[in-house]
Amino acid sequence: MADAVITNSTVSHEVERRSPPQPVTLSEALPVWARVAALSFGGPAGQIAVMHRILVEEKRWISENRFLHALNFCTLLPGPEAQQLATYVGWLMHGTRGGIVAGGPFVVPGIIAIMGLSWVYALYGNVGLVAGLFFGLKAAVLAIVAQAVLRIGRRALKSRAMIGLAAASFVAIFFLNVPFPLIVLTAGLIGYFGGRQGLPQFQVGGGHDASGKDDGGPYLLGDDELPQEHATAGQTLRVLAVWAALWLVPVALILGLLGPSHVFGQIAVFFSEMAMVTFGGAYAVLAYVAQQAVEHYGWLKPGEMLDGLGMAETTPGPLIMVTQFVGFMAAFRNLGSLSPLVAGTLGGLLTTWVTFAPCFLWIFVGAPYVERLRGNRALAGALAAITAAVVGVILNLAVWFALHTIFAEVRPFAAGPIRLDVPVLSSLNPWALLLALAALLAVFRFKAGMIPTLAACSAAGVALHVAGLI
Repeated sequence: MADAVITNSTVSHEVERRSPPQPVTLSEALPVWARVAALSFGGPAGQIAVMHRILVEEKRWISENRFLHALNFCTLLPGPEAQQLATYVGWLMHGTRGGIVAGGPFVVPGIIAIMGLSWVYALYGNVGLVAGLFFGLKAAVLAIVAQAVLRIGRRALKSRAMIGLAAASFVAIFFLNVPFPLIVLTAGLIGYFGGRQGLPQFQVGGGHDASGKDDGGPYLLGDDELPQEHATAGQTLRVLAVWAALWLVPVALILGLLGPSHVFGQIAVFFSEMAMVTFGGAYAVLAYVAQQAVEHYGWLKPGEMLDGLGMAETTPGPLIMVTQFVGFMAAFRNLGSLSPLVAGTLGGLLTTWVTFAPCFLWIFVGAPYVERLRGNRALAGALAAITAAVVGVILNLAVWFALHTIFAEVRPFAAGPIRLDVPVLSSLNPWALLLALAALLAVFRFKAGMIPTLAACSAAGVALHVAGLI
């Protein structure tokens, strides 16, 4: 009898689970997008996993295939892929308004949290317990970035060809300083022609933490449903004009009033350029931002860049929100006639605006055309190859962070075409090494979550500071 009850309950649950989901209004979707934003910890890998669980498995708003198609397109775009993916799905469901409702709230919690932490860091970051707190955060961040390499790699590298592309990408960017856009272009061309020829190595689905299964339907947006908005020349030009103006008019005003040498002008131009050339998601963006902000502009020290990344890892929202911290500190230290905190706040908000406004432009202009190309083997091959190349870039970032976390000094090394930074062994920080190893052990051996790992490392950093060991 008990078995019969269990069987009937299971069948009833399956029928209920597979019944067509009801249409969702924009106002009904808003709380769900707010929930996605509130749970968006852990960088792009974790954020995409949250969206997959809620949007595909729980709500069944979008099918697995369409989710992965959108994800691979967003990976191809410059900027934060998780926020763009939310915008894309919102656009699929409710047009432009839906994209704004999905993509806008995704960044609001991070804006508030990073701004508050930037104030604390600017006022107290180099003294007292706060210094110990961020010392511990660096070690935890290193483990989280290493985990991201493996999580993304498991989904993207399903063939020897994809593994080879990832390895070649790492060698090109770490040892040879090849620009990332060139890596993306090369990988995309290889994947395009491989997919066009129908080679199985380039028909690799997946991305991040999606399971690859498609047995949870039916979906509100199945494989055959059309988006609300279609691609027409007139519509494309209107969207391009509106979002380009929202992005670039403030930049032009700042340059006209303050000039390109003013820190606000530098922030507006640099992060606008970043929005156009930094491909491959947040981790790839951070490699570029760190290099330019630390080495070219001198806004931050390498250790401070890691502190900012620790802030972004501990707060909800895209990992790219670390750029708000960079803009805050740049303006805080080059304030002109403004008070430091006012200048820093304005610099941080300006950075966030020119970082995220282009994301809506890319989605609203490109998504209608990408929807036409679903099922195109050549495009699928190109997107899969680009995703594989990004794994190599993330590995490069992990090594860069490790060097600057564990060693106080690095020196440039050159031999023929090879260009890289090598650590000064005598500058090894044993406590940083021990904390990093402990964080790696917690994450990989004991499967500790991101928040407990960050909290434990932060507490250990504070304790080391109190004990006078750092």
